[in-house]
Amino acid sequence: MGPIRFIVYLFPVLTIAALFYFFVWYWQATRTPLAAPGSSGSVPRRRFTFAGKCHPMARRDALPLLVITTLYALTAFAQLGSMKAPQSALDLGGTESHTIVLPQEVYVANLWYFPNLGTGEYNLEISADGAHWSTLWSRTDESGSVTSYYWADAAGYEPSYAMSQNYNQLFKWIELAPENPQYVRYLRLTGRSDKGLLELGELALFDHNGTRVSTNDSAEPLLDEQDTVPDAISWFNSAYFDEIYHPRTALEHIEGVSPYEISHPPLGKLILGLGIRLFGMTPFGWRFMGTLFGVAMLPLLYVFLKNLFGRTAVAACGTVLLAADFMHLTQTRIGTIDTYGVFFILLMYYFLYRYLTLPAGAPFRKCALPLFLSSLFWGIGAASKWTVIYGCVGLALLYFIGLYQKLRDWPREERHARTAWTFRLLAFSVLCFALIPAVIYVLSYYPYAQAKGDTSLSGWLGVMWENQKYMFSYHKGVVDTHPYSSRWYQWILDIRPILYYLDSSLPGYTTRSGAFLNPVVCWGGLLAMLAVAVRMVQRRCGKALFILVGYLSQLAPWFLIGRITFAYHYFPSVIFLILALCYVFRDLAEREDAVRWKPAVYALTGGAAVLYAMFYPVLVGITVPTWYTTCFLRWFPSWPF
Repeated sequence: MGPIRFIVYLFPVLTIAALFYFFVWYWQATRTPLAAPGSSGSVPRRRFTFAGKCHPMARRDALPLLVITTLYALTAFAQLGSMKAPQSALDLGGTESHTIVLPQEVYVANLWYFPNLGTGEYNLEISADGAHWSTLWSRTDESGSVTSYYWADAAGYEPSYAMSQNYNQLFKWIELAPENPQYVRYLRLTGRSDKGLLELGELALFDHNGTRVSTNDSAEPLLDEQDTVPDAISWFNSAYFDEIYHPRTALEHIEGVSPYEISHPPLGKLILGLGIRLFGMTPFGWRFMGTLFGVAMLPLLYVFLKNLFGRTAVAACGTVLLAADFMHLTQTRIGTIDTYGVFFILLMYYFLYRYLTLPAGAPFRKCALPLFLSSLFWGIGAASKWTVIYGCVGLALLYFIGLYQKLRDWPREERHARTAWTFRLLAFSVLCFALIPAVIYVLSYYPYAQAKGDTSLSGWLGVMWENQKYMFSYHKGVVDTHPYSSRWYQWILDIRPILYYLDSSLPGYTTRSGAFLNPVVCWGGLLAMLAVAVRMVQRRCGKALFILVGYLSQLAPWFLIGRITFAYHYFPSVIFLILALCYVFRDLAEREDAVRWKPAVYALTGGAAVLYAMFYPVLVGITVPTWYTTCFLRWFPSWPF
């Protein structure tokens, strides 16, 4: 490729230069205060307050919201995963063997198998006549003689279990190449399970040309879904990365089996399981709900931005930035639970903001609904993943600052009602933010109690409490090294993406999927957050404080966490980076009489969309020429593209 490979370094340089130019221009354009105070809170106030107008949606908002959401949904659901996978399974966890009789003798040079629930291993024997058995897998000893995988002991011969079914091999096609290909008519499988259950979904046999051997629609339980066998094994038809944990747990909840993965609360897996109930235990099924929630975040964010800033253009640009963010796409397309936590974080802050903007002296009934909804989604989020709980400090801080401001600014003529209102609100808040989330959290553990066979209250609470202790000790003790781990100071600069999938078996081509932020959102959002912090002090701006507290409440806990961490832990902060960028956009829009703000804002937003298109192949696992990733996508040596 010669010198052309160095063109890749132009992209980060140009991106950083453009962002710095934008923010230098922003500071110059906003250094002169507005002539008249605005109603949106962009000018200094005598008193620091959250109260202000919550801008409603308008008819003109429908078109951009619909277009952005639809276009993103098309890219998010495109090639999400195969809708075919073996649905029936044979349990070989007992002591008996299972013999498969093929319609005719076939030559077997390769074998694929699809593990289901349970872990252990299998011994696979073959026979031409059903009477004399040998192993299909053999090895060569030091003398060059071929010997089978058997060994002798006092009791006779014991088989070697050549087919493994480990926890990281479930719900994916596994290839097993025999050293001694031969003609086969009978296959005998003997399982040895770790904990009783050992389910195998399907087998696929291939000849020396790599052509799948026809079994003539065999009714055998391991050859009855041959239409689910893919042409090639990839992320599209098999579980990858942490999909070996969460979809499995979702299926275990559905089938009433005691779950293997208990390092996170249950609700996220229960939501994930809805897709499995709709589409079966297929890659599309276990990825569907996360992608759907990712799409749903866009209209939610649009409404939030419109309420905050009152500008259709600002709301549209902010929603495009979320749609164009790399991590938002990658994380919502993989069958893990992070998406649900971020979704509920967005909702809990949205409804908290609706409460905070209510004026001092607002009737209790108007305050009750947004507080209830904020606490409800906080509780649902906490029962999905603990990262939502990290936001409780920011949530509480904003709540009490807002309460203080409402009491401070209470209308003089209604001061007699302030005390009664305060006691009612505090009592209601305790109910909402303590009791209701606790009930939701406990209810989410019903599948655990059901699998244990004890749904009494004491048994239910007992299994929940034991899981809390396990989760705490587990996450405290995750100190193993990982080639793609990273720390919080690397997240904020986009230094170390995490690579989820890699296949470079095809010469000259590569298939990759990684999680990291769109550089415009990451670097631009960080600069915008610094601007928000400055404006908070300069203008005593409640909106700025709201954004800054939300951002730090999700990021700051990771300063003190010593366990191994990854770039996807920064996912919840994406919301607040976009809010900060939109704060800057609104700040410019307030000066539209003196500043042509739209070209610059649209250019920044469009740049994020261009990068989304440019990186799309390595966000969703599309096979591309290796020169493309080398010359255009590997901006830094630490980026695994």
